[in-house]
Amino acid sequence: MTQIHADRARCEGYGNCVMAAPELVDLDDDGVVILIRDRVDEAEVSKAESAVRACPVNALRVDK
Repeated sequence: MTQIHADRARCEGYGNCVMAAPELVDLDDDGVVILIRDRVDEAEVSKAESAVRACPVNALRVDK
């Protein structure tokens, strides 16, 4: 199964990932990325990849 990973130390809270995949990621009260789910089913892989591409500081990655 595909997994999405977040590097919370790298996140700067731009929120682009949330706009790309709100069903997978969110920002906590401090504006740092949190994963709603870390396992991504096949139907959501493209959304996860969009979130990764949207992050200007490379705080997300997808492992297949």
